[in-house]
Amino acid sequence: MRRTRIKICGITDEESALVAAECGADAVGFVFFKGSKRYIEPARAWEIASVLPPFVHTVGLFVNAKTAAIDEVREAFPFEITQLHGNEPEPIVRECLPPIIKAVRFDPATIEHDLRTWSLVSEVSAVLVDGSSGGEGVAFDWQALADVSEHSDHPLIVAGGLTPENVADAIRTVRPWGVDVSSGVESAPGVKDADKIAEFCRAVREADLDLDE
Repeated sequence: MRRTRIKICGITDEESALVAAECGADAVGFVFFKGSKRYIEPARAWEIASVLPPFVHTVGLFVNAKTAAIDEVREAFPFEITQLHGNEPEPIVRECLPPIIKAVRFDPATIEHDLRTWSLVSEVSAVLVDGSSGGEGVAFDWQALADVSEHSDHPLIVAGGLTPENVADAIRTVRPWGVDVSSGVESAPGVKDADKIAEFCRAVREADLDLDE
């Protein structure tokens, strides 16, 4: 049976983390970029992560951070997966501890090149394609990504502008390994909505069932 993985990003409180887990999310993300409305201190993230049940992965999101800064956060909060959501050059990515999710911003002129480039980096475990620099709720042309998805040797994660209403279309079009949502399940910037999280996860599972038929 097909199962699209789900990541709920920008978690800032225990209630949202538990709702995400209970609704079937595979991972929750914590933003360690101080320019974000969803920024969280590592110690606070560790408190929230401590209430999660087993098998829900924790992801630390960084934007153009030095490896020393990432390591410093990891000392305070031993997250499991590193998400690099900026314009990190290949040498910096290779210095980080895998598993790594490398985010790229969708551009029809460069997306094929980006997928080919990061396919050559063994430290990268998955490539996340976003419609913006992250957390802005900007969707992109899913069909254009589907047309070049074969050029990625890594699993693809779709992000950017996903909501409970459109995530099924994204899954049917791209058939990604996973989907990542932040603003699409919020009632206000940085404030997660439990009902929207539940609706989003339900829509993903329904799309998976449709593709299995």
